[in-house]
Amino acid sequence: MTSLPDIPLPAGIRSRYVDGINGLRMHVLEAGFETRGRPCVLLLHGFPELAFSWRKVMPALAAAGYHVIAPDQRGYGRTTGWQVDYDGDLAPFRLFNLVRDALGLVSAFGYRHVDVIGHDFGSPVASWCALVRPDVFRSMVMMSAPFGGPPPLPFGTTDKPAAAPNDDPVHRELAALARPRKHYQWYYSTREANADLHRAPQGVHDFLRAYYHHKSADWTDNKPYPLKSWSAGELAKLPTYYVMDLDETMPQTVAKEMPSPAEIAGNQWLPDQELAYYSAEYGRTGFQGGLQWYRCGTSGAFNNELQLFAGRTIDVPSCFISGKQDWGTYQRPGVFEAMQARACTNMLGCHLVDGAGHWVQQEQPVEVSRLLIEFLAKAHAV
Repeated sequence: MTSLPDIPLPAGIRSRYVDGINGLRMHVLEAGFETRGRPCVLLLHGFPELAFSWRKVMPALAAAGYHVIAPDQRGYGRTTGWQVDYDGDLAPFRLFNLVRDALGLVSAFGYRHVDVIGHDFGSPVASWCALVRPDVFRSMVMMSAPFGGPPPLPFGTTDKPAAAPNDDPVHRELAALARPRKHYQWYYSTREANADLHRAPQGVHDFLRAYYHHKSADWTDNKPYPLKSWSAGELAKLPTYYVMDLDETMPQTVAKEMPSPAEIAGNQWLPDQELAYYSAEYGRTGFQGGLQWYRCGTSGAFNNELQLFAGRTIDVPSCFISGKQDWGTYQRPGVFEAMQARACTNMLGCHLVDGAGHWVQQEQPVEVSRLLIEFLAKAHAV
């Protein structure tokens, strides 16, 4: 195996590999490993991120008495054993198999009960962990992406014409706007997306710098609010990193918001030497492993198995944390409200952290650590 450079980790976090995890050799960051018998917290990252995204909260969780495990998930970073081909099998990247990865990892460490925390695309994985195996995942935190519940089964349809599968007219309506648009998740599902990102004209490093900046609280136009409906007119109110101009790539989209050299030099939450780790990893692996996750959702190919849980709720102690300046809370109209009203029956907290956009645990790690430790204490006391 080719030697990889060291990861710029804070003291108290180690990097290691765990073999035989649902076909993967999983790269894991670990804190609080010095003392046996601690309760375990599993941290699941999103896109385009890595286990490294948890580096700022792991020491605080370990100091609070937890064994903290953060993997590079399937398709990402230094975890190997996955195959990526646009024309290949999507099934290994579907939600049920990502839950199986998480279950296999905590089992390998010898845990029968864990707390699971997910950010961005890691949030639905954490949600499905708690929904499918509440006996193992005894509490759950969602960050930046609320969970509105499993997809419903078609109901009362015996005398109605069959609906076209996964044919959402909103995409045609977005393309037909006076300023033609497209939704980023469907763009991320295209054959061209990986090459667009991996071979970004500005380079992977500057693409990621602009992308992270655009979705953070540093971009002062991030002032989110609830949208009224899943319709072209409402979705067009989202920033361009969510609803893009029809003929532009994501690197072209975010290049318009590239921070200045002075802003980059002054960035405390993601200094350039830390961003360099992300850009080196994505420069090495490309982005298709993470993009496969989006394709599983936008294709609708695995809705049938998710519908096995239609009507089921998450009943373990749950919490939601997002940046106050994060549009991710509202990008799916109604889901934030459905999470609190129906999908999660044991919500112990819902927090919007000021001074943070989408990368909440990196932008405001002290406050996020405090909220997580407070939640875990409550959850364990229930």
